[in-house]
Amino acid sequence: MFKRVLIANRGEIAIRIARAAEALGIETVSVYAAADALGLHTRVTTESRQIGAGGDPVKAYLDIEALVAAALATGCDCVHPGYGFLSENAAFARRCLCRSCRARTRRWRTPARPRRSPPSSATR
Repeated sequence: MFKRVLIANRGEIAIRIARAAEALGIETVSVYAAADALGLHTRVTTESRQIGAGGDPVKAYLDIEALVAAALATGCDCVHPGYGFLSENAAFARRCLCRSCRARTRRWRTPARPRRSPPSSATR
């Protein structure tokens, strides 16, 4: 089981992920751009880290290296991409699986998709 997750999103999506993780006993780390510093998602998590350096807040949430650095600095053992932003970005997934990340944490990975069981012969 994961112990600490970085939520790579903001707003309502991040809040829902944080609440679900809390119900499972998982600590959460949120990230925020300067414009979102007072956002509710920064207050419902175990810890928060600022990413980006002012300017366009959306660019901060798309900065793969800043997100990975925040996850490593806060001791996260997985990343939840949320919805939109980097959730369907293959480069982000590959970066989360890189050797340097896995070497620094015991289990560095993104949450796995549930495996589908093959259809049984009774349903054919």
